Amino acid sequence: MSGGRDDIVQFDNVGLRYGAGKEVLSDVSFTLYPGSFYFLTGASGAGKTSLLRLLYLAQRPSRGMIRMFGTDVITLQRDRLPAFRRRLGVVFQDFRLVQHLSAFDNVALPLRVAGVSEQDLAKPVSDMLDWVGLADRAGARPATLSGGEQQRVAIARAVIGRPDMLVADEPTGNVDPEMALKLLRLFEALNRLGTTVVVATHDLHLLQKVPESLIMRLDKGRLSDPTGALRYPPNRTGAQG
Repeated sequence: MSGGRDDIVQFDNVGLRYGAGKEVLSDVSFTLYPGSFYFLTGASGAGKTSLLRLLYLAQRPSRGMIRMFGTDVITLQRDRLPAFRRRLGVVFQDFRLVQHLSAFDNVALPLRVAGVSEQDLAKPVSDMLDWVGLADRAGARPATLSGGEQQRVAIARAVIGRPDMLVADEPTGNVDPEMALKLLRLFEALNRLGTTVVVATHDLHLLQKVPESLIMRLDKGRLSDPTGALRYPPNRTGAQG
């Protein structure tokens, strides 16, 4: 599979194993394009979380090639990884909020790391908390929030910096259907601004909620391509050209 200027991520024959066990991902090849919306599906144990770990640079593959933003990230020097990670927004299944920080400060964290002043970050952080329905919980620490509220803080933190790519692992798993749809609309809005979105989910009903989305399906560590998403850049109507 050949890369190009329009690739944001490229996997070529990637395999992943943990220790001496058998491969959890085998011969995975695909290309993600800027501004596209992908659902990653598959049964429990299919390898979705492992694939996401490769996408947000928490794991190196056992074999194969991964390029991101035009750079081979497998051979990338460690001191360059933080700059790459700042271009990514990640929503973890276990939230990974900073426990001693308030909801406001958790959401503000990516902007502070990027050097945004307190004056300039106050409004966007407050607006984002309002959008996810947590304006009245801005001062609350994670331990006092419900699972669904923590999930919404984690999502707000992931999207506040308008990353080049958003990777979300079961982002609607701890919220009710109404909030799940609202969060999905937030991802769509971010996508329309140019962010490539990858949402891993076992909820097949969500796949119908984003008409222009493309589907990547994992089965026992191998990737199938039911919509042609992995071979061709999508056009604006979601069809392949």
